[in-house]
Amino acid sequence: MKRQQEDYILRGWKIALWVLLVMVGVSLVPPVTLGGVELRRANIFADLYRFEERTTPQEEATPLFDEAEFEVDLEAVSQQVEAVQQQLAQADTLPHEAPTEYRWALNEQQPTRTEPTINPARYSSRLTPIEDFSQEGLIAAFCDTLIEASRPIRIAVLGDSFIEGDILTADLRERLQTAFGGRGTGFTPMASPLTGFRRSIKTQSKGWTSYNIMQHKSVPAPYNEQFFVSGWVCRPTDGASTRWEETTFRKQLDSCSVARVLFRSPASSRIQLIVNDSLNHEFRIEGADKVRQAVVEADHIRSLEFKVLEGASSMVGYGAIFEDGGVVVDNYSVRSNNGQAIFRTNPTINAEINAMLGYDLVILQYGLNIMQAGVHKYTSYGQQIEKVITYCRQCFPSAAILVMGVSDRAIKNENGVETMDAIPYMIDCQRTAARNQGAAFWSTFDAMQAEGGIREFVTKGWAGKDFTHINYGGGRRVAWALFDAINDEAAKAAERRKRRLEAAKPVIDSMEQLEQLLKPLESGAPTFEEAAPTVIER
Repeated sequence: MKRQQEDYILRGWKIALWVLLVMVGVSLVPPVTLGGVELRRANIFADLYRFEERTTPQEEATPLFDEAEFEVDLEAVSQQVEAVQQQLAQADTLPHEAPTEYRWALNEQQPTRTEPTINPARYSSRLTPIEDFSQEGLIAAFCDTLIEASRPIRIAVLGDSFIEGDILTADLRERLQTAFGGRGTGFTPMASPLTGFRRSIKTQSKGWTSYNIMQHKSVPAPYNEQFFVSGWVCRPTDGASTRWEETTFRKQLDSCSVARVLFRSPASSRIQLIVNDSLNHEFRIEGADKVRQAVVEADHIRSLEFKVLEGASSMVGYGAIFEDGGVVVDNYSVRSNNGQAIFRTNPTINAEINAMLGYDLVILQYGLNIMQAGVHKYTSYGQQIEKVITYCRQCFPSAAILVMGVSDRAIKNENGVETMDAIPYMIDCQRTAARNQGAAFWSTFDAMQAEGGIREFVTKGWAGKDFTHINYGGGRRVAWALFDAINDEAAKAAERRKRRLEAAKPVIDSMEQLEQLLKPLESGAPTFEEAAPTVIER
């Protein structure tokens, strides 16, 4: 009986040894692809030893995107925008032109912007500077406007799911408004399945059918030609309404003094605005084939409701913008967009809205939806980025363009979690596109690396475990780094302004002295000869 037990023990050791030898052998088998599916190496010694995989990088992802689907005639776009500008210039000379703005003023004074105070202190551990490739120094010019202009300063951030729900832009807005003045959450759609995800404003809508630009093929024909860069168009029924309520999610958001509702009403309609659930006003809208805005001004707008009372059949709603007399940051995020969806927007509508608002800076945040592991060449996508920059310039001619480089991203493999090898090639593609088009560039990747990179973001709970998407915690860190870069340029602009004022001071003092000498003449006082004593000859 004892002998038989010893045989079982020996047999068990032999089986364990064979299993170990098989697993070692499997670990030595390199990754293979079967039926288009990549099978990873089964490395049982991953904690002790990592294999260096020898992969041949692809010349280009196959396919990165369907170029035919994103064709754009930039010359035609330019002509459409020029037509809008000509119409606006001639509007005052036409015998009857339907108004584009319907204003309801509840306050006696227009909102004013306080003089910004430049604080050079940084929020991030290391400065990631903006690289301006424009010959005109457009970022410097934007910062001059940022510190000197008395009007609202408008920034549009166009991006994908990386900034969805006001991630990153909520904190960028907070820092800019705290430093340079302003209140309000900026743009928010009329209706969207994603509005509940956004914490910086509460949105309740009913009676609207919303269409997204990424599903443009399923959008009814009258509406798929009416997209703005927000990526949403909304079709109402009579009685449709949307109520927006400000929040305390970030500073400067609890109230504002100006709210704008953007819509189109080709046929006559009737709308109603309700401020703070108490005051209401109706507008009869004269039908016209152009974008309109209903503007309400009040000392403290905490909530706004927009109702369609009549004429909903031809109306299109875009959304509302909540602002004050300072910086306005509009989040235009579209999930799964690689940037080229902008070519599906209507240049005329973009230009009409820009004529109402006048953007000073357009930030482009794209690339995550294109980047692929093992892909080291993005030539065709870089060419598309250049077209996106040109398109934005045509629709928003007063704006400087800033390209945000792709963020840090990691992938899991048999060696653990590693930074995606495609990142430096995508960044080079984006930087080159900005350089070729005379735009500006800012490296999101470098800013994240300064805080430990995506792996550190995940460890600290600032990003999801997909090692790709940041959350509000991660958005705050990236936003602080971008604010530091803008603030650094603003500090330089403030120094230039100081030197200009110092150089002009002697001239100003001389002019003031001359004014003092000329005042007696202007007031009718006697001249020197008239005031001199009379000499009588004897």
